Amino acid sequence: MNKPLAGKVAIVTGAAGGIGAATAAMFVRKGAKVVLADIDEAGLARAASAISDRDAIRSIRCDVTSVSDMEAAVKLATGAFGGMDAAILNAGIEGDVTPLEDLTVAAFEKVMSVSVTGGFVGLKTCFPALKARGGGTLLMTSSTSGKIGAGGLAPYTAAKHGLIGLMRAAALEGAPFNIRVNTVNPCPVETRMMRALEKGFSPDDSEAMRRALVEAIPLKRYAEPDDVAEMFAFLSSDAARFATGGVYMIDGGMLAGLVRA
Repeated sequence: MNKPLAGKVAIVTGAAGGIGAATAAMFVRKGAKVVLADIDEAGLARAASAISDRDAIRSIRCDVTSVSDMEAAVKLATGAFGGMDAAILNAGIEGDVTPLEDLTVAAFEKVMSVSVTGGFVGLKTCFPALKARGGGTLLMTSSTSGKIGAGGLAPYTAAKHGLIGLMRAAALEGAPFNIRVNTVNPCPVETRMMRALEKGFSPDDSEAMRRALVEAIPLKRYAEPDDVAEMFAFLSSDAARFATGGVYMIDGGMLAGLVRA
């Protein structure tokens, strides 16, 4: 198998399941050493156990909104593997499907904290290690909801839009140090999160919601976690050495007819 990430060291947050677990496993298959980070220790153990090359991974419980937790993840990567080349800042939560007028401030802030504050903390704590390495890449999981609105999901929509702005600022700050920063924006993905959202939007017939979402995707299916992981792997490789400040859609064409810029 081609090993485009051979010699690279990455941190993956939100690694306990879904996109994060798939990304960690794919990075190892492509030659990288990986630190899996998540607040869900049981899920983290399951994700790690699915990776056969145990010497290529380390795991750490990590609250991505905590500077000290993220610093510990970076220290683990640099201590165990000699440096750090990439971070996939993937942790996030969807929140409940709730009309704006019924949404509590606490519920709004919880979603924003994990995604946006967590993204900021990830950038802040990873920058020094990447500077010491002579450069690297930072990738953030946004969404198609970072480009369009989603009624009933105000916090999630705001968070995913916010990550794009945060990424653009970080890309400009990182460029003098050869640190590349981008977002990856998936459409619905075959994960637990989407099962919850289908149920939230259509409690009596979640399959009808799924069919409607699939119909809105020109390629007529949800993305698989590995589809998103492949984009992360490409953007972390040397083949993407000139790619920074970008919003990379992985949406099966979903926004092709909706967004003009």
